Amino acid sequence: MRNNDRAARFLRTWREDYIYQTLMSAAVSFGCTALFALYNGYLGFRYGSVWHGSIGIFYLLLMTIRGIVLLTEKRNQTRLEAEQSRCRRRTFLISSVLLLVLDLALILPISMMVVLDKPVSMGLIPAIAMATYTTWKITMASIHIGRQRHRSGGNILVAELRTVNFIDALVAILTLQNTLIMVNRTTTDENTMLPVSAASSAVIYVVIVVITLRMLQKGLRQTNRQQT
Repeated sequence: MRNNDRAARFLRTWREDYIYQTLMSAAVSFGCTALFALYNGYLGFRYGSVWHGSIGIFYLLLMTIRGIVLLTEKRNQTRLEAEQSRCRRRTFLISSVLLLVLDLALILPISMMVVLDKPVSMGLIPAIAMATYTTWKITMASIHIGRQRHRSGGNILVAELRTVNFIDALVAILTLQNTLIMVNRTTTDENTMLPVSAASSAVIYVVIVVITLRMLQKGLRQTNRQQT
Protein backbone atom coordinates (compact mmCIF):
# COMPACT_ATOMS: atom_id res chain seq x y z
CA MET A 1 0.00 0.00 0.00
CA ARG A 2 2.81 2.37 0.91
CA ASN A 3 4.50 1.66 -2.42
CA ASN A 4 1.28 2.54 -4.24
CA ASP A 5 1.01 5.81 -2.29
CA ARG A 6 4.60 6.68 -3.11
CA ALA A 7 4.07 5.91 -6.79
CA ALA A 8 0.89 8.01 -6.86
CA ARG A 9 2.67 10.89 -5.11
CA PHE A 10 5.60 10.67 -7.53
CA LEU A 11 3.31 10.72 -10.57
CA ARG A 12 1.33 13.66 -9.19
CA THR A 13 4.51 15.64 -8.54
CA TRP A 14 5.83 14.70 -11.98
CA ARG A 15 2.70 16.06 -13.67
CA GLU A 16 2.31 19.22 -11.61
CA ASP A 17 5.88 20.34 -10.89
CA TYR A 18 7.65 21.26 -14.13
CA ILE A 19 10.98 21.98 -12.43
CA TYR A 20 10.93 18.60 -10.67
CA GLN A 21 10.07 16.94 -13.99
CA THR A 22 13.00 18.67 -15.69
CA LEU A 23 15.48 17.73 -12.97
CA MET A 24 14.38 14.08 -12.89
CA SER A 25 14.64 13.86 -16.68
CA ALA A 26 18.09 15.44 -16.49
CA ALA A 27 19.16 12.85 -13.91
CA VAL A 28 18.16 10.02 -16.27
CA SER A 29 19.87 11.79 -19.18
CA PHE A 30 22.99 12.23 -17.04
CA GLY A 31 23.24 8.47 -16.59
CA CYS A 32 22.70 7.77 -20.29
CA THR A 33 25.21 10.43 -21.29
CA ALA A 34 27.81 8.93 -18.94
CA LEU A 35 27.36 5.55 -20.63
CA PHE A 36 27.68 7.13 -24.10
CA ALA A 37 30.85 8.95 -23.02
CA LEU A 38 32.43 5.77 -21.62
CA TYR A 39 31.39 3.67 -24.62
CA ASN A 40 32.74 6.09 -27.24
CA GLY A 41 35.84 6.80 -25.17
CA TYR A 42 36.57 3.07 -24.99
CA LEU A 43 36.11 2.62 -28.75
CA GLY A 44 38.29 5.63 -29.43
CA PHE A 45 41.06 4.27 -27.22
CA ARG A 46 40.69 0.61 -28.21
CA TYR A 47 40.59 1.09 -31.97
CA GLY A 48 42.29 4.46 -32.37
CA SER A 49 39.03 5.93 -33.72
CA VAL A 50 39.27 9.71 -33.91
CA TRP A 51 35.52 10.01 -34.45
CA HIS A 52 34.59 7.98 -31.37
CA GLY A 53 37.17 9.82 -29.29
CA SER A 54 35.88 13.24 -30.32
CA ILE A 55 32.20 12.37 -29.84
CA GLY A 56 33.18 10.87 -26.47
CA ILE A 57 34.54 14.30 -25.48
CA PHE A 58 31.22 15.85 -26.54
CA TYR A 59 29.27 13.47 -24.29
CA LEU A 60 31.73 14.01 -21.45
CA LEU A 61 31.15 17.77 -21.60
CA LEU A 62 27.39 17.20 -21.85
CA MET A 63 27.53 14.95 -18.78
CA THR A 64 29.55 17.56 -16.86
CA ILE A 65 27.07 20.34 -17.63
CA ARG A 66 24.09 18.26 -16.52
CA GLY A 67 25.99 17.05 -13.47
CA ILE A 68 26.92 20.47 -12.09
CA VAL A 69 23.39 21.77 -12.65
CA LEU A 70 21.87 18.80 -10.81
CA LEU A 71 24.41 19.11 -7.99
CA THR A 72 23.63 22.82 -7.59
CA GLU A 73 19.87 22.20 -7.42
CA LYS A 74 20.33 19.37 -4.91
CA ARG A 75 22.44 21.57 -2.63
CA ASN A 76 20.00 24.46 -3.05
CA GLN A 77 17.36 22.48 -1.16
CA THR A 78 19.05 23.46 2.12
CA ARG A 79 19.97 27.04 1.16
CA LEU A 80 18.20 30.35 1.65
CA GLU A 81 16.54 31.90 -1.39
CA ALA A 82 19.16 34.63 -1.85
CA GLU A 83 21.97 32.08 -1.72
CA GLN A 84 20.09 29.85 -4.16
CA SER A 85 19.99 32.65 -6.74
CA ARG A 86 23.67 33.41 -6.25
CA CYS A 87 24.66 29.74 -6.68
CA ARG A 88 22.47 29.41 -9.79
CA ARG A 89 24.12 32.44 -11.38
CA ARG A 90 27.58 31.04 -10.69
CA THR A 91 26.67 27.59 -12.02
CA PHE A 92 25.07 29.15 -15.09
CA LEU A 93 28.25 31.06 -15.96
CA ILE A 94 30.45 27.97 -15.49
CA SER A 95 28.16 25.69 -17.48
CA SER A 96 27.76 28.30 -20.24
CA VAL A 97 31.53 28.37 -20.73
CA LEU A 98 31.49 24.56 -20.92
CA LEU A 99 28.65 24.75 -23.45
CA LEU A 100 30.74 27.02 -25.67
CA VAL A 101 33.63 24.55 -25.39
CA LEU A 102 31.16 21.78 -26.28
CA ASP A 103 30.19 23.65 -29.47
CA LEU A 104 33.86 23.87 -30.44
CA ALA A 105 34.36 20.18 -29.64
CA LEU A 106 31.62 19.33 -32.15
CA ILE A 107 33.60 20.73 -35.08
CA LEU A 108 35.81 17.65 -35.48
CA PRO A 109 33.13 14.90 -35.37
CA ILE A 110 30.79 16.94 -37.59
CA SER A 111 33.54 17.57 -40.14
CA MET A 112 34.26 13.83 -40.21
CA MET A 113 30.57 13.08 -40.74
CA VAL A 114 30.43 15.61 -43.57
CA VAL A 115 33.08 13.69 -45.53
CA LEU A 116 31.42 10.36 -44.57
CA ASP A 117 34.39 9.34 -42.43
CA LYS A 118 32.35 8.07 -39.47
CA PRO A 119 32.82 4.33 -38.78
CA VAL A 120 29.52 2.45 -39.07
CA SER A 121 28.78 -1.19 -38.29
CA MET A 122 25.01 -1.14 -38.30
CA GLY A 123 22.35 -2.83 -40.40
CA LEU A 124 19.23 -1.24 -41.79
CA ILE A 125 16.87 -2.40 -39.01
CA PRO A 126 18.98 -0.91 -36.14
CA ALA A 127 19.30 2.26 -38.23
CA ILE A 128 15.49 2.49 -38.51
CA ALA A 129 15.18 1.95 -34.75
CA MET A 130 17.72 4.71 -34.24
CA ALA A 131 15.65 6.96 -36.52
CA THR A 132 12.53 6.31 -34.43
CA TYR A 133 14.35 7.12 -31.19
CA THR A 134 15.87 10.28 -32.66
CA THR A 135 12.47 11.46 -33.92
CA TRP A 136 11.02 11.01 -30.43
CA LYS A 137 14.00 12.76 -28.88
CA ILE A 138 13.85 15.86 -31.09
CA THR A 139 10.05 16.07 -30.73
CA MET A 140 10.18 16.04 -26.92
CA ALA A 141 13.13 18.45 -26.83
CA SER A 142 11.28 20.87 -29.14
CA ILE A 143 8.12 20.74 -27.01
CA HIS A 144 9.97 21.38 -23.78
CA ILE A 145 12.22 24.15 -25.05
CA GLY A 146 9.01 26.05 -25.80
CA ARG A 147 7.35 25.19 -22.48
CA GLN A 148 10.30 26.18 -20.33
CA ARG A 149 9.83 29.87 -21.23
CA HIS A 150 6.56 29.92 -19.30
CA ARG A 151 6.98 27.14 -16.74
CA SER A 152 10.59 27.34 -15.51
CA GLY A 153 9.59 29.74 -12.71
CA GLY A 154 12.54 32.00 -13.45
CA ASN A 155 14.99 29.18 -12.72
CA ILE A 156 17.81 29.85 -15.14
CA LEU A 157 19.26 26.35 -14.74
CA VAL A 158 16.00 24.67 -15.76
CA ALA A 159 16.00 26.73 -18.97
CA GLU A 160 19.62 25.73 -19.55
CA LEU A 161 18.87 22.02 -19.10
CA ARG A 162 16.11 22.17 -21.72
CA THR A 163 18.47 23.98 -24.11
CA VAL A 164 21.14 21.33 -23.55
CA ASN A 165 18.56 18.61 -24.29
CA PHE A 166 17.69 20.31 -27.57
CA ILE A 167 21.35 20.52 -28.58
CA ASP A 168 21.76 16.84 -27.69
CA ALA A 169 18.79 16.02 -29.95
CA LEU A 170 20.24 18.05 -32.84
CA VAL A 171 23.52 16.13 -32.58
CA ALA A 172 21.49 12.90 -32.62
CA ILE A 173 19.94 14.06 -35.91
CA LEU A 174 23.39 14.64 -37.39
CA THR A 175 24.56 11.20 -36.28
CA LEU A 176 21.41 9.57 -37.65
CA GLN A 177 21.76 11.34 -41.00
CA ASN A 178 25.31 10.16 -41.39
CA THR A 179 24.46 6.61 -40.27
CA LEU A 180 21.62 6.28 -42.78
CA ILE A 181 23.84 7.61 -45.58
CA MET A 182 26.63 5.18 -44.70
CA VAL A 183 24.26 2.21 -44.42
CA ASN A 184 22.52 2.86 -47.74
CA ARG A 185 25.18 4.47 -49.88
CA THR A 186 26.76 3.06 -53.01
CA THR A 187 29.88 4.22 -54.81
CA THR A 188 27.84 6.18 -57.36
CA ASP A 189 25.89 7.94 -54.58
CA GLU A 190 28.95 9.31 -52.80
CA ASN A 191 29.45 12.42 -54.96
CA THR A 192 25.76 13.26 -54.64
CA MET A 193 25.52 12.75 -50.87
CA LEU A 194 28.63 14.72 -49.91
CA PRO A 195 27.12 18.15 -50.75
CA VAL A 196 23.82 17.20 -49.08
CA SER A 197 25.61 16.03 -45.94
CA ALA A 198 27.79 19.16 -45.85
CA ALA A 199 24.85 21.56 -46.27
CA SER A 200 22.59 19.93 -43.67
CA SER A 201 25.44 19.53 -41.17
CA ALA A 202 26.40 23.19 -41.57
CA VAL A 203 22.80 24.33 -41.03
CA ILE A 204 22.35 22.21 -37.90
CA TYR A 205 25.70 23.32 -36.47
CA VAL A 206 24.82 26.99 -37.03
CA VAL A 207 21.50 26.39 -35.24
CA ILE A 208 23.38 24.83 -32.30
CA VAL A 209 25.72 27.83 -32.03
CA VAL A 210 22.86 30.34 -32.32
CA ILE A 211 20.85 28.53 -29.62
CA THR A 212 23.90 28.54 -27.33
CA LEU A 213 24.56 32.25 -27.82
CA ARG A 214 20.89 33.19 -27.35
CA MET A 215 20.72 31.17 -24.14
CA LEU A 216 23.88 32.86 -22.88
CA GLN A 217 22.52 36.30 -23.79
CA LYS A 218 19.16 35.71 -22.06
CA GLY A 219 20.85 34.17 -19.05
CA LEU A 220 23.24 37.08 -18.57
CA ARG A 221 20.32 39.52 -18.93
CA GLN A 222 18.38 37.61 -16.30
CA THR A 223 21.30 37.42 -13.86
CA ASN A 224 21.91 41.16 -14.26
CA ARG A 225 18.26 41.86 -13.40
CA GLN A 226 18.47 39.66 -10.32
CA GLN A 227 21.59 41.44 -9.09
CA THR A 228 20.07 44.93 -9.40
